[in-house]
This record gives sequence, structure tokens and C-alpha cells, in this order.
Amino acid sequence: MSRTLRLLITGGGTGGHTYPALTTLSAFQRRQVPHDVLWVGTANGLEARITAEHGIPFKAITTGKLRRRPNLRELGTNIADVFRIPVGVFQAIGHAARYLPDVVLSTGGYVAVPIGVAAKLIRRPLVMHEQTTVVGLANRILSRLATRIALSHESSLEHLPASARAKAVVTGNPVRPELLAGDRAAAYDLFGLTFEVPLIYVTGGAQGSKQINTLIAEILPRLLPHAQVVHQCGPNWIEQMRAVPVPAELADRYHPVPYVGAELADLFAAADVVIARSGAGTVSELTAIGKPAVLIPLIPTGGDEQRKNAGYLASAGAARALLEPHPTPDMLLAELMPLLADPGLRAAMGQAAAKLGRVDAADALCDLLLEAAHTGGAGVGQGSPGAPGTSFGAPGSR
Repeated sequence: MSRTLRLLITGGGTGGHTYPALTTLSAFQRRQVPHDVLWVGTANGLEARITAEHGIPFKAITTGKLRRRPNLRELGTNIADVFRIPVGVFQAIGHAARYLPDVVLSTGGYVAVPIGVAAKLIRRPLVMHEQTTVVGLANRILSRLATRIALSHESSLEHLPASARAKAVVTGNPVRPELLAGDRAAAYDLFGLTFEVPLIYVTGGAQGSKQINTLIAEILPRLLPHAQVVHQCGPNWIEQMRAVPVPAELADRYHPVPYVGAELADLFAAADVVIARSGAGTVSELTAIGKPAVLIPLIPTGGDEQRKNAGYLASAGAARALLEPHPTPDMLLAELMPLLADPGLRAAMGQAAAKLGRVDAADALCDLLLEAAHTGGAGVGQGSPGAPGTSFGAPGSR
């Protein structure tokens, strides 16, 4: 029997949790697997905006975040969140019971916990995806409830509860396929670049990073004799970065831009070195395209995940990393200069990065969801959603 897959997605709050789910959903569409989808998240999270932009049915629930070491300012919020959590669980059970999914995909964030509990209570298979090298508190909770666990990195296994490790498989972190097909020449034409020196692409995220922008401003006069720079600095920083004094004869080697959109794939293809944060999405993109990088993790983050991500790539020879809380301009320049001077070193680092990347992550996660939907509906009545023997489409049809 072949019919439409009913997929419930939960996860959000940040792009790191939202975009892997969106990319996986796009893979279902690309593979023409018949499916319906419902996304459950928070009303003020990124997922609410992204689902509206893509026309994806969305339901909001209340949720709370338990801060394990709250300061005095956060203590009241922590107490309030304790009471929000059961409300969110009841709302999640209601949405899940009415929708009756064949399988639930959780990509993390605290909103995912109530839906994970709901999936367990209504006996629906739950596939949990972890993007980072470590496993956050929410996903450590969900790992005990999950039918299958999808990891982005092999090293995440040791962070799972021992009882959950047998359910885990390394799929990688889904990366938008368009990022893998950039046109180097198009980026050179767009920014008027030269072939005389290597290209550095600098990014601190969509809004820019004060720390990264300040470091770049400090080293530009010493850097530009050896490199050209496209710098995505954020809309609030663009005038300030345009005003950074640089030698007049090298001014055409520095290209600050407020935001990088569709041209990102071309910039990735053209860049010889990337300077960036080390969030889960950035790390997955850099390894999928096999690009050498100097990583400047955001410190602190929950579980210190960015520093751990950067350390993981650096230990594999896939990046250089400034792991100190307050790196100096000289530290950044010291990491950059050997890369700029040695194409062979850049190539070796790119190859090491590519060994960690998974360009097929979205398809691998699709396969895992289809497998869980087909086999994970223990106790579901014959002919009902998720019943054994029901076919949702060939997992290998890519």
C-alpha cells in the first residue's frame, strides 16, 4: 500500500535548528515523496517566520527553557518557565493527536521536548537530529524517547546516554544543495576581484559580529598586501567598515557588504579562506564544500558548543581556531598568514574539511525518516498511519 506520508516537524528558535529541518523537507519535495507536513514551534521563534515564508502549515505552543546556572536576573524567568513547560506539553499532545503523524522529526531547541513527549505518548516514531558536536540538554532528554537518533558528527556519540547510542546513526547536518554549486567566476565578476592574491571571505552571521568586525578593521592595513577581502559585516556596521582607513593603493582589495544572499554559493566557491563563527550550520557548510577556515567561536554559548565545534575541526586539521575568549588582532593574523602564503596548506586543510562533510545529509535523514515511519509504528493499528506494510515511497529515489 502506498500513500502520503504525514510528517510532523518540530525544532527552532535559531537558524541552526530551523534550516536543517527546512532542507530535509526540501529533499522530500525534490525526491517527489508524497507527503503532508505540520511544523510545531514557538510563535516568536525563527521557525514561525520561515514557515510563513514557505507556506508550511504551522502551530505554535508555549515552552520554557531551564537554565542550569541561572543568575539573579534569570531566576524569575526560570521559575516562570517551569510552569510554561507542562502547558506546552499539553498543547503538543493536542496538536500531535489531532494530526496523527507517521513520523516526527525533531531538530532541537527547547520547543522540541514537548513534541518529543507527545510522540512517545501517542506512540509515533520520533527521529531526533543533533547538529552540533556536543549534545544539548534538550536532545539528551529526547534521546531517551527517540526511535532513531541522527547525528551530524561521529564524535557526538560519546555525549549521548549509553542506553541511546545503539539507536544513533551519523547522517551529517543537511546543507542547502545550492551552496554546493557555486560559480567562482561569478563572484570574481560581481566584486571586481583580482587573481593576484588569495580571497578571504569574512562573515559573522546575518547581523554581523562586533568582535569579528573589530578584528578585521585592526588587521586590514597589514592583511591587504597579501589578500583581498569580501566582508559580510552586517547592515548596522556597513558605514563603519567602509570608513576603515586602508592604504589607498590597496583600497580596491577590500569589499565590505551588509548582507550576502544568493551570491553566497559563488563566494564559497571563490574563497581561498573563510573567517567565520563556528555554529553548527557554518561548520556543516564549510565541511560540505571542503573549505579551509579560521574559526572565531562565539563565547559563551549554551554548552560552549561553538568552541567545541571549532576545536573539533582544528583537531582534524580542517580549520584553524582562536579558542581564547578574547583573541587579539595579532592572533588572527598569525593564523591567517601561513594559509595565505601556502596554497598546498590550504588544499590540505580543505581536503581534511571535506572528509568531515556530508553532502548527502538531507537524503540520509530522509531515508531515516521513511524507515522509521515504515517500521517504527509499534502498536499502531493495521491500516492506520504508520502501520507495518505501508509504503511511503522508495527511500533510494534521489
